[in-house]
Amino acid sequence: MLFLITHHAAARTRKPANATPQLARLDGIIEDAIRDGQVPGAVLLVGHDGKVVYRKAFGNRSLEPRREAMTVDTVFDIASLTKVVATTVAVMQLEQKGDIRFNEPAAKYIPEFAQNGKEDVTIRQLLTHFSGLPEDLDLKQPWQGRDTGLQMAYAEKLIAPPGSRFLYSDVNFIVLGALVERVSGAPLEQYCRQHIFTPLGMTETRFLPPRSWLMKIAPTQFDEQDHMLRGQVHDPTARRVGGVAGHAGVFSTADDLAKFSQFLLDGGSVLSPLMIEKMTTPQQPPTAQVLRGFGWDIDSPFSSLRGDLLPVGGFGHTGFTGTSIWIDPTTRTYIILLTNAVHPRGKGSAVALRSKLATAVAAELALTVTERDEARWKSITGYNEPQTASRRLAVRNGSARAGIDVLEEHDFEPLRAKEWKKRIGLLTNQTGIDSQGRRTIDVLAQAPGISLDAIFSPEHGVTGTLDTTDIANSKDAATGIAVYSVYGGTDAARRPAPEVLRNLDAIVVDIQDAGSRFYTYETTLGYFLEAAAKAGIEVIVLDRPNPITGSFVQGPVSDPGRESFTNYFELPVRHGMTMGELAKLFNGERNIHARLTVIPMEGWMRGDWYDSTGLVWVNPSPNLRSLTEAALYPGVALVEGTNVSVGRGTDTPFELMGAPWIKGREFAQYMNAREISGVRFVAASFTPSASNYAGQKCEGVNILLTDRNAFDAPELGVELASALHKLYPEQFHLERMIDLIANQSVYDATAAGEDPRRIAADWEERLGRFQQMRQKYLIYK
Repeated sequence: MLFLITHHAAARTRKPANATPQLARLDGIIEDAIRDGQVPGAVLLVGHDGKVVYRKAFGNRSLEPRREAMTVDTVFDIASLTKVVATTVAVMQLEQKGDIRFNEPAAKYIPEFAQNGKEDVTIRQLLTHFSGLPEDLDLKQPWQGRDTGLQMAYAEKLIAPPGSRFLYSDVNFIVLGALVERVSGAPLEQYCRQHIFTPLGMTETRFLPPRSWLMKIAPTQFDEQDHMLRGQVHDPTARRVGGVAGHAGVFSTADDLAKFSQFLLDGGSVLSPLMIEKMTTPQQPPTAQVLRGFGWDIDSPFSSLRGDLLPVGGFGHTGFTGTSIWIDPTTRTYIILLTNAVHPRGKGSAVALRSKLATAVAAELALTVTERDEARWKSITGYNEPQTASRRLAVRNGSARAGIDVLEEHDFEPLRAKEWKKRIGLLTNQTGIDSQGRRTIDVLAQAPGISLDAIFSPEHGVTGTLDTTDIANSKDAATGIAVYSVYGGTDAARRPAPEVLRNLDAIVVDIQDAGSRFYTYETTLGYFLEAAAKAGIEVIVLDRPNPITGSFVQGPVSDPGRESFTNYFELPVRHGMTMGELAKLFNGERNIHARLTVIPMEGWMRGDWYDSTGLVWVNPSPNLRSLTEAALYPGVALVEGTNVSVGRGTDTPFELMGAPWIKGREFAQYMNAREISGVRFVAASFTPSASNYAGQKCEGVNILLTDRNAFDAPELGVELASALHKLYPEQFHLERMIDLIANQSVYDATAAGEDPRRIAADWEERLGRFQQMRQKYLIYK
């Protein structure tokens, strides 16, 4: 069976040393690089649609101590390609078998690694280079031996909080290599040979190449003793530990790497398709400015080898010696460049050559993209998706039209009956206005063919200015229409009265949401769907933007059984849905079965912040006075139920947080040291005029939003709670947070002092399931 697998892999990729005519210009690019001294020689192999379409050797593989011509079967020290060709695949296999879990701390499997504050560093963070570990082990002092190197790696101190920023680190993969050995019980070189290289037919790939390979190996560089390295690993750390390490040490050929690349495109027994997809799609923290898969680079400062024309969404890696692979699933193309650019004295570089070759390959091949594949790469870095690649469109000058404007344009057709005037009830407040600034109340009161018979006002009243539960029924001054309050201190007071609904034919909803699970307008919407279904009347939602975009889906999903006025359904804190989409979801997932119609907006894109819509900002509630406050709200509000002030009763609610017992400078320093993406903290003092600590001087922080597209608001809420719990355990009442977080495991982990980034990683699996369910209710793609 093994022979059949090996033979099949070789048959799919092996081609003679030639090239298709349209790729002939690649010859000149490489020859120019050799002439300019960038590389002594090279082997270039290009695969496309399951075939090798270019395979050539150029120049010399050795210049010193003697010249040797490059051949296509030259064996190269592939340096950091070891990370993805060997170690990453091995780790993925362990996950596939259930032996490890990506979101678990590495110290669970290597207890010694927990030293110096690394107990919460996860396997995911090691694989994506978000662990906070330094670039390499200390090579300034003399040391030797595998055990010494591993003990140094385990003892390393973090230079950044885990999960806070991308720091490419060999130490990450030294630890991962050790993890493979610890969990599998086999030496890394033996494990990779048995479970990766041999099944893929990679007969010329291994750690520690035998002496019989020596004359086919491209030498790299003179070492510290002025000895030319040939068959010995170039990386000094890998050399000191004996030539086998998770970050470097593998030797291979272009033909073997072609087999490996084709396996990643086609799939095979070595890894399941699901594991390959997970490995090669974004796995970094969602707010990160770079895109990294597990091991693989997708879109980062290291992505120049993709060139200028291949679409974002492929994946690749480089090796310091001058090696690289870029694989593009969209066009089913891979580009393998193997050079020993460091030969003979470390002065060459293949960086520019890689980019030029990738651009030329994309230009010369007739690369076609299916709709499915186009959707794939757009989903990885596109405007409408949650990841924040460096090329992502952050803002645009859009011109969205709210549902009320679309309804007016269609002459109110969805509301009108053929033979009688429909009796309409309207759930709205001050945010219900059209593009001309007219209230939806006035527009519908004057609309032909309908009769506006009732107005319903949610929390804060029909004018949106009241901050009390004591809101009485009233009459609209301009129209004289009765206004029924659906907000109060009891459940019954928060629902529309059945006797009022009996006299209506339909309910229209036109209200601006804030985009957070605990914003009560969403629950009011759910209550109206329920009541309308019981009354047998229709619900028409006039849709409006999610002000904090429809693309970011963040935070823990609430637990079943915790339904309340601030938690109508099992949603994440930041759900990325409009009111119209939420209405569809509530109606479907809660089996309400109301007769529901959504009048969609026109011109709105999922990635639009409110300032990209061209619409006028109207405060949705008294303490959300700006888009910045709306962006901070899903995070800062998570601690609002505790004994801190979130700035209510000041000019900038939700931009401030404090209490009389907080030391502002201490707290700001601690929070800034956490390196939370998208925000900074300035020590502040303030005296709120309302809510918690009214009239008392508070110290705390002013929260500055520095990059809203790199900001995870719910994670900030957990960071704030965690810091307060750690710094002020006697004064801070964490237990009051459970009502809004509505997730017991997140609360328990916070109370136990777990790192907030690890807590956030643990909620990702359930968040992913929600996103799959959410997909079928999205109106705007």
